[in-house]
Amino acid sequence: MPYPSQVNVDTIVAKAREMIEVEGVEALSLSKLATALNIKAPSLYRYFDSKNALLRALNGDTAMRLTETMRAAAETQHDNPLLGMALAYHEFARANPAAYQLAFSSANDDLRPDEQMLEQLALPLQAAMASISGEADSLTALRGAWALIHGFVSLELTGQMRRGGDLEATFVRVVEAYSRGWGS
Repeated sequence: MPYPSQVNVDTIVAKAREMIEVEGVEALSLSKLATALNIKAPSLYRYFDSKNALLRALNGDTAMRLTETMRAAAETQHDNPLLGMALAYHEFARANPAAYQLAFSSANDDLRPDEQMLEQLALPLQAAMASISGEADSLTALRGAWALIHGFVSLELTGQMRRGGDLEATFVRVVEAYSRGWGS
């Protein structure tokens, strides 16, 4: 067994994410995680005092990774940063469905990413909306965009979009229509 110092918060969180994507969050335990990391379970308690503490760290990391993904998309999509960020958000959620749902659909306040992290996630999207709607309406436009993007992604991830058709094309058309609506 490797010495526990060969693991750190980042490796623990990455392995936990990998495990929940395969087995689901309910199947994750600190004992199973320790086994997957090839360390003894008590070693994890040096980093996390409970499964909830681990899940909160995972959710914070998920929010940070999504923020970085959206910022990168905003920087490369100069003609329509909202669409670029929405597509990046959609792709991120599809690539990390269990981690995404855990981070952004939990009713448990103890598991949610902290408010500062969520604000950092919202700022690039709000800037894009301000360029479309004007600064005075940017918060309202942000909330609508967030509801549209998160709602679509959540419905898709839970299998609620069953009537056929190209969901990617539908997503693009819906985001573009929302954007046009604010631009008029």
